[in-house]
Formats: sequence, C-alpha cells, structure tokens
Amino acid sequence: MNRGLPAIPRRLRVWILGAFLGLTLAAQGVGAGLPEVITRIKPSIVVVGTFSRLRSPAFQLRGTGFAVGNGLTIATNAHVLPPAVDVEGQETLVVLVRDGASVRQRGVRIETIDKDHDLALLKLITGNPLPPLTLKAPESVREGQEIAFTGFPIGGVLGYAPVTHRGVISAVTPIVLPGGNVGELNEKSIRRLRSGSFQVFQLDATAYPGNSGGPMYDAETGDVLGIINMVFVKSTKEAVLQHPSGISYAIPADFLIELLGRIRP
Repeated sequence: MNRGLPAIPRRLRVWILGAFLGLTLAAQGVGAGLPEVITRIKPSIVVVGTFSRLRSPAFQLRGTGFAVGNGLTIATNAHVLPPAVDVEGQETLVVLVRDGASVRQRGVRIETIDKDHDLALLKLITGNPLPPLTLKAPESVREGQEIAFTGFPIGGVLGYAPVTHRGVISAVTPIVLPGGNVGELNEKSIRRLRSGSFQVFQLDATAYPGNSGGPMYDAETGDVLGIINMVFVKSTKEAVLQHPSGISYAIPADFLIELLGRIRP
C-alpha cells in the first residue's frame, strides 16, 4: 500500500515549476532589461546641430534630441538651439538620424520654446516619423531609483553613435542654490529666484555637454522621466562654486508634457 503523498497532476507540476523559475529569474534579473530598453530607445535619439556647406566642418553638433508625440516632434533643450542661424552663410537647423550603420540628415523647424524650463520642441519637415518615446510625469520618481540616459557626449568627439550612461537619482532638489551672500548670486540665479524655483533631478552619473537635451529614462521600462541639462541648471545651481562639480541634472518630464499640450496635433 502506497502511504506517500498523492501524485501531483502534471499540469499543476508544470505551473509550480514555472512559477518557481519566474520568481527566481525576477530575483536574479533586476535591471537585466536595460539592454532591451536601450535597443528600443536608440532609434528615437537624434543629433541636433546646424549645417552649412560654406564652412568646415559643414555640420556642427549642438546637443541631443529625441522623438515624442507623433514621432515628427523632437524634444531638446532650448539652449541647444543656436541664438540665430546664419542666413547669409546658408546655415540651417538640422538633426542627424541613424539608419542602421549610416546617418541621415533631416531638416527641422522650431515649433515652440519654454525658456523658463530650458525646453524646446522641433518639427521634422522631411521624412517619416521616428518611434516616439513615452513620457511619464515623475510623481512616483524616488531618490535611489535606477535611471539611464542616451545621447552624444563631448560634442560628437566619440562619434555619432548614441552612448548610454547608467546611474541613480541621487536627489530631487530645487533648481536654485541660494548663495552665502549677495556677491555669490549671479544675474541668472537672481532671475530664477524672482520667477520661481522648481524641482530638478540630481544624478550620480556623469553627463557631458553633448548629452544636453537627451532623455533620462527609467532603466527598467524606458519611460522618459526627464531631459538631461548640462548648462541651464548647472549655471544656476553651481554659480557659487569656484570649481563646478561633475554632478549631472535633468529637467522633470512633466514640463515637457505640458509644452507638448500647447502645440497643435
């Protein structure tokens, strides 16, 4: 007489094994989805710059941008855009888009600018839409959360292949860092204090000027939480420092979501 436990039906055994393996892989695979996220992110990333046949080099990189909305809209920093294009020098505002191993140039026009948050939206005027990235209002963003950002660091010195850095959100902090005395406040800091401060993300990963305007996103989902900013924020927060730090910052994506809502579909 068999006094052991009753036999477990095969379907139940398969379900238990699958559940066990799923829990084990989940425990071991924290952050393991980043390679897949990067693969999905990269087709949406563009180089923002200007082009003129009358100079050498003809193309000059100014920063990074990424597709949002309907895929024909490019988000970047306002300071990435030139103060004015040299019409006499036949200069135009363009973006470079990767197509496999090659890079294609596409024309853009400025759609709208938010100077207070250093954001700009460009419109592709040639070619098909790019895959847009998902923007996420950052109410749930927490300090210590793992993030990544993709762009073109050091002004294209490393080439026009998108580069990804990984880190965590080290602080959610006001954009203004009050000086110890009046002499430490520059004009930009005073203007920011008058117009109202807002929260920005401080990152423990190092970004470079060419990263400006690129997406800062959740390392697990790819949802864009902010826009890398290497000039506007640093010149405000770190103006009181004799030697600016290597800290990086990002503008929260909710300001970009609001700016997208202002333009026509």
